[in-house]
Amino acid sequence: MSSRMSDRRALYADSGESSGRVRRRTFLGALGVAVAVGGSTAAASAVLPGGRTEGDEGGEAAGRKAGRAQRPLFIGTFGGGIVTGSYDTSSGAISTSGAVEDVTSPTFLALSKDGTVLYALDEASEEGTVRAYAVGDGGKLSPLGEPQSTGGNGVTHLSVHASGEWLLSANYGSGSVAVHPIKADGALGARTDLVQHEGKGPDPERQEGPHAHQIVSDPKGGFVIAVDLGTDSLFSYRLDAEKGTLKRVAEAKAEPGAGPRHLAFHPDGGFAYVANELDSTITVYAYDAGSGTFTRGDSISTLPEGEEPGVRNFPAEVVVAAGGRTVYVSNRGADSVAWMSVGGGGESLKVVGAVACGGDWPRHISIPSGGDVLWAGNEKSGTIGIFAVDEESGALKKAGEPVTVTKPVCVLPG
Repeated sequence: MSSRMSDRRALYADSGESSGRVRRRTFLGALGVAVAVGGSTAAASAVLPGGRTEGDEGGEAAGRKAGRAQRPLFIGTFGGGIVTGSYDTSSGAISTSGAVEDVTSPTFLALSKDGTVLYALDEASEEGTVRAYAVGDGGKLSPLGEPQSTGGNGVTHLSVHASGEWLLSANYGSGSVAVHPIKADGALGARTDLVQHEGKGPDPERQEGPHAHQIVSDPKGGFVIAVDLGTDSLFSYRLDAEKGTLKRVAEAKAEPGAGPRHLAFHPDGGFAYVANELDSTITVYAYDAGSGTFTRGDSISTLPEGEEPGVRNFPAEVVVAAGGRTVYVSNRGADSVAWMSVGGGGESLKVVGAVACGGDWPRHISIPSGGDVLWAGNEKSGTIGIFAVDEESGALKKAGEPVTVTKPVCVLPG
């Protein structure tokens, strides 16, 4: 095992981010039973998207309750495989129906462009692997093709390229990024490229070397962006569409010691927002889609002004609302989800408020299509918090009791 991977597992030992000690997933209660927002006795007054309550619904809407639309939901975990289920598109209520356990710690998931194939990584494997699953009726998963090596260790992120033809992955432990072709049936082919990052940052414990934490394509698919926590860098690559190889074209530097973890683009593609894990900030970067270059702008705290959680805070996931007016960040330590207003067409952020995440250590947040509910996957507490999103202000409001799932770290709507 590499020293970098050992250091990371030691850092997160109390949070379950370790392959050998995590118990396999067990279900509490009957599988397949919907977890009502607010619980069975509070469902009548549960907060619904847009700030409405059940009591606000008209007769026609009330008559549709029994037949509300359900969509597939996939939950990546530490040690419990891929939990499958569904969610109510009106309330955000979650039902679990089973788990696929041939992959131990699928800590990040991604869907093909048409939603028929799910891709998963296994962070617990000594050498990183990525896998494909065919998505059947009701979200049932079936293995598709063979697992493929990412060529590094501590794989923590993957995404489907904007073209839909390549799977991108980031190896945190070894500080490298990889490319795999996606075959016509959705299965993965052998790796076509592996790029090793170089460098380090000022934090001797977390930045002794490169630690690639995220890799995505930009909104237009012109460039591939890799976020490296260990080197305080945003690397821009051009992907050869025929060979599946990466060529570096630019590097933008974060504030020394910031530890950039994840980014999310504004809908117009001209700005990106980077959550910095080590200094608890979020930074605005202007983005030139023609050259793949970033220009660093202002950074602000991910916590509301005056909030002092009493512990060190580590931002994790960042999400931009579909309309581009609100940015959300999960805070591990403060155990909150903060929302920020977007100003100047995307060039500035202001923290407006924060809500308790519904558990402990919110590693991931996500918003399904429609944008009126947000989920927070709370790793240490084994819960998923459910929140209604105010359609005007973007504010979050608790929408019932958290759902119990073993160490949820990625909540992906189908």
